Amino acid sequence: AMSNTFLLWCLALAGSSSAFAVHQQTTTFAPSRFSNRSPLSAVAAATSINGGGAAAPAAPVPELKAPPALYQGAVAAGAAKAAAPFGKIFKLGIVAGCHIAFGAYLAITVGGACPGLAQTNPGLQKMVMGAFGLPFGLIMTLVSGAELFTGNTALVTAAHLEGKTTFKDLIKNWSASYLGNFVGSVVMAYLVYQSGTLGAAPGAVNIATAKCTLSWGAAFTRGILCNWLVCMAVYMASGCSSMIGKMTAVWFPISAFVALGLDHSVANMFIIPLAMLRGAEITMGQFLVKNLIPVTLGNIVGGALCVMLPFGTTHGNWFGKKTAAAQE
Repeated sequence: AMSNTFLLWCLALAGSSSAFAVHQQTTTFAPSRFSNRSPLSAVAAATSINGGGAAAPAAPVPELKAPPALYQGAVAAGAAKAAAPFGKIFKLGIVAGCHIAFGAYLAITVGGACPGLAQTNPGLQKMVMGAFGLPFGLIMTLVSGAELFTGNTALVTAAHLEGKTTFKDLIKNWSASYLGNFVGSVVMAYLVYQSGTLGAAPGAVNIATAKCTLSWGAAFTRGILCNWLVCMAVYMASGCSSMIGKMTAVWFPISAFVALGLDHSVANMFIIPLAMLRGAEITMGQFLVKNLIPVTLGNIVGGALCVMLPFGTTHGNWFGKKTAAAQE
């Protein structure tokens, strides 16, 4: 009986007009002033009358920045990267090395495991190799804010030549991100080797062996062409406001460089050590001298000159008068 009484009391309380009512103070506009105006114009007029008390509606963010704004945004990003301490860049470099290694891992697993397709339709096999792997590795890197050496050759170089950072900070950023990328890539190579997921597939060994038998000039040139595309992907993605925009900006250039057979120093930091662990007849000297050093130098030329030089001399102030800080 007591429970029935309590239930009836609760129902009566809930049904009353004031028990759970939320009283809100409303503001209405005078009909004589705002009745014939749109809601936005009414808000703007009310703001003017009240002395600017209400904020005006924010302008929509463009899907893609205009070219001059795109360049200035890249310079600002490069200046922020250069200003970070060595330890932070190094740790985020490890992250980027792992991300790019994941992309190369997927490319080897899928595109590198199609020997029949490579024989019957080599063009299609190269497209499969490019489409599945490296693009997602770079997307993870950009979205997470990790430090990728190859992208920094463009962004931080632009910041320095615009007088936004010093040469000392440029070298700090390049060296910390490069070392971090190397550590992350090699750690991933060991983990992938231990995982056994590649089985007896010869993809990694074949790819690495081909890379380490190039002439110095060929490796250097492939490094230039590769980072031209990689830094264009980074540059375009930095000007996109949506995730789908960034993914589109990344996918086409990155899948293209893989399909074209070009060389990315950070990806090679994973692929070649992995192949060495899997029995490839490659010495450490061959890895460094025949591939990593010329490819790295080519990557620097591709990012700093091929990508940023045209924009820096048209939208920026390259080779102009610099601030005192940039001349240190």
